[in-house]
Amino acid sequence: MKKPISATIDQDLIIWIEKEVNDNRKYRNKSHLIEFAIEMLKSKKEK
Repeated sequence: MKKPISATIDQDLIIWIEKEVNDNRKYRNKSHLIEFAIEMLKSKKEK
C-alpha cells in the first residue's frame, strides 16, 4: 500500500525533477521518479 508523504526539496532539485518527468518517458510523474530514486539508493546501501 502506498501512502502520501510530504518533503521539503531544494528548488534546483524540483526544477530537475520536473524536467526529467517532462523530457523522459521513463517516469510517469514526480512521485514515480522520487520513488525510483529512493529504491535505487536503498538497493545500493543494501549491497
